[in-house]
Amino acid sequence: MTLKLLLLHGPNLNLLGTREPEVYGSLTLDDINQRLQQRAQSLGVELTMHQSNHEGTLIDFIQDAMIWAHGLIINPGGYTHTSVALRDAIAAVALPTIECHLSNIYAREPFRHTSLITPVCIGQICGLGWYSYMAALDALVNRLTAGPSLD
Repeated sequence: MTLKLLLLHGPNLNLLGTREPEVYGSLTLDDINQRLQQRAQSLGVELTMHQSNHEGTLIDFIQDAMIWAHGLIINPGGYTHTSVALRDAIAAVALPTIECHLSNIYAREPFRHTSLITPVCIGQICGLGWYSYMAALDALVNRLTAGPSLD
């Protein structure tokens, strides 16, 4: 059986490459998605990716994934710190989820230090630039194929 994963990019991530490159890097979202798709193919995983600036659209993608996906990777962007609704959607679908951020949210402004999303995720990866996504993909595939052991 082929693992099917959903990757969601939240608000403003469509501006990658031009938006604060000193914080988020110079790669575009398309660049990152191409790298992730190549990695997913090498792992034998089907990866579906979406970006939205709208909270409700992200929630719709999460709810839809409940019927077809085995796991979820999400960079909730600014919704990380504000969206109870996004947190509740992730909890409701009960898919193994990894929260992902390009920047180290704990080294930034204090309001970014609290994630409403992390408590309903199996893990969080942040601060590795575009590679945060790659690490999240590898970690989720490992978790789904090898199980929750930390060995």
